[in-house]
Amino acid sequence: MIVELVTFKAPPGADWDAILADARAVIPRWRANPDLKRKHFLLSDDGQECGGLYIWPNRAAAEAAHDATWRSAVTERTGSAPTIRYFQLQMLLDNETGTVTEWSKSGATVIRPAG
Repeated sequence: MIVELVTFKAPPGADWDAILADARAVIPRWRANPDLKRKHFLLSDDGQECGGLYIWPNRAAAEAAHDATWRSAVTERTGSAPTIRYFQLQMLLDNETGTVTEWSKSGATVIRPAG
């Protein structure tokens, strides 16, 4: 599993409500992507930077979703290019479900109770 962290400047003059409305507008696009496992919409404390934390099955899926067209649209909307970083997802502690999920280097998944 891959975690992708995407950050970019908030659109000039946008406040909490405008940024949230923009996020709502892209929900159909992300819901339609069968590879996307989860997306967290992020906003910095000062409201100047937006982010997305995505969980994908592999890096190819992440890169396909954030292609040159998508990057250009972000740059046009915000005035700066997005920054994208990739991480291997090794373990997930979920206190809401009381589980720990681990992924091996080969991709095998093990879910066990937290504790």
